[in-house]
Amino acid sequence: MNLLECYKILGLRVDAELEAVKAAYRRLARQCHPDVNRGDRQAEYKFIQITQAYKVLAEIHRSPDKQTWLPSPEPQQPPGRASLSPLDQRLKWQSYQRIQDCLQQQRYARAIALMEGLAQRLPQDLEVRQWQGITYLSWGRHLFQQGQHHKARTYLHKALLADPHNRKLRQRVEELLQTILIPAI
Repeated sequence: MNLLECYKILGLRVDAELEAVKAAYRRLARQCHPDVNRGDRQAEYKFIQITQAYKVLAEIHRSPDKQTWLPSPEPQQPPGRASLSPLDQRLKWQSYQRIQDCLQQQRYARAIALMEGLAQRLPQDLEVRQWQGITYLSWGRHLFQQGQHHKARTYLHKALLADPHNRKLRQRVEELLQTILIPAI
C-alpha cells in the first residue's frame, strides 16, 4: 500500500496533519468495525485496510524524516513560477489514478509512458517525481522477479534519478540491486 492510497482510504488530502489522520481513522473504524458489522466480510476487509493505512500514516507523521516520503501540499516551484493551474491539478490526479490502475494490472509499459508524459508536463512537481520513482521501482521489481536482471537494474537506476532525495526509495532500490549483484547459491 503506497502513501497516496493510505490518504485515499482514509478520505484525506495529502497535506492532512496527524490529528486529521487520527480523527478519520476513528470515524471510519467505528463504521467498519467487525463487532458492529458481524459476518460482513466486506466491512471486515475495509476495517483492515483502514487500520493499515492509519498505521502507515501515523508512523510517517511521527517520523523525524517525514519529508522523505510525504508529498508536499504545494509543489516547490522556482521563484517567480506560478503554482499548478486547476487544469494541471486535474490532469495530475487523473493521470495518477490511471497509473495506479496500470500498476495494479501489471501494465508497466503503459504506466511508465503515462508517468513520463506527466513528468514532462510538470517537471518541477515533487509529487510527480516521487510517483515516477515509484513507477520505475515497481517495473524494476517486476523485471527482477522475471529474471531480467539487466533491464531491472536499468529501471532501478532510473528510479533513483527520478527522485534522488527520497531515502526510502533509495533504500528499496539498493536492496534490490544488492540482491541482483549477489548470485543465488
